[in-house]
Amino acid sequence: MPSSPSHPHSFPARHRFLLLWTLGLLAAVVAWDAGGQDIPLARAFGSATGFPLREQWFFVHVLHEGARRLAWLLVLLLVVGVWWPPRGVLRRIDTGERLQMALSALLALAVVSIAKNLSDTSCPWDLAEFGGVARYASHWALGVADGGGGRCFPAGHASAGFAFIGGYFALRRKEPAAARWWLAAAVAAGLVLGGAQQVRGAHFMSHTLWTGWLCWVSGWLCDLGFQKLARPRPADTGEQDLPGHGAPSQ
Repeated sequence: MPSSPSHPHSFPARHRFLLLWTLGLLAAVVAWDAGGQDIPLARAFGSATGFPLREQWFFVHVLHEGARRLAWLLVLLLVVGVWWPPRGVLRRIDTGERLQMALSALLALAVVSIAKNLSDTSCPWDLAEFGGVARYASHWALGVADGGGGRCFPAGHASAGFAFIGGYFALRRKEPAAARWWLAAAVAAGLVLGGAQQVRGAHFMSHTLWTGWLCWVSGWLCDLGFQKLARPRPADTGEQDLPGHGAPSQ
């Protein structure tokens, strides 16, 4: 006999959909890693003399320094908005959901930063093939020093965009349309910032993709934590779980 969606130990359909998305994204990132496309893509922008666009003004001052400051400003606005929300979508959700948006961004930034600082993987511009001194080693060769500075995996700068993915989970129950736009903007920002660092030689594409996945998982786990704290909940919240998934939870 099928269990009722309202049973406290049941696994709601919304979680199954999100789990499938999470595993699908994981499979895609692992497939990129297994395909060994990092070095060939890096060669499109660099050579034995280095990366010509490493110090290009727009990539350095706008897409790197400027974007990082803007991201922290947005985090600050989300924190302040927990108590003093501006007009718009933040005012249409409750205090707990605004708090979730702020904390999920901080959690994602922390997760990526900790992983990055524990990594022995060096940046592409550190490799001998691109004018540096390090040798290439997979970021999964744990504990293997490549002779460079390390601390380059996953991509920290891309998290300035991807970290806000968690806002999707906080918005999706009451503001599903805004949630989808928020998710699209966060993913686009992460890819643009990660792509800029790819062109400069600061990261491989896998670094950016893993950052995106970690931020997605951090946002989902944060959402699960907030939902658990908020129980009991109505069985049917009319919640939309996936971008473009229009049917309410059953």
